[in-house]
Amino acid sequence: QVQLVESGGGLVQPGGSLRLSCAASGPTFGRYTMGWFRQAPGKEREFVAAITWDSITKYADSVRNYISRDNAKNTVYLQMNSLKPEDTAVYYCAATKTTVSTPRVTGYDYWGQGTQVTVSS
Repeated sequence: QVQLVESGGGLVQPGGSLRLSCAASGPTFGRYTMGWFRQAPGKEREFVAAITWDSITKYADSVRNYISRDNAKNTVYLQMNSLKPEDTAVYYCAATKTTVSTPRVTGYDYWGQGTQVTVSS
């Protein structure tokens, strides 16, 4: 069982940056593929980025976002830059035992509670 706790969300102005963190419990964090998703009100949850155990990454938008992990700290990060109002959503961290990253929501076994990101002036 893996427990995930996101942090780092908040209110930011358009054009600003945020770094989200996801702290994972469990001794086998390094073996999991980790993902970030987001869900805006009235919309489906959508893929943002993923990173495998050996740091192979996949992005929905590689220009503005950067995912990384620190296996020694059991933490995965999402750096978001040039934020836009349409980036406003609850951001979720997810984990899967598969070794290949996937953008599918159904591909992940564990989910955090989410952290709110609001982009507004």
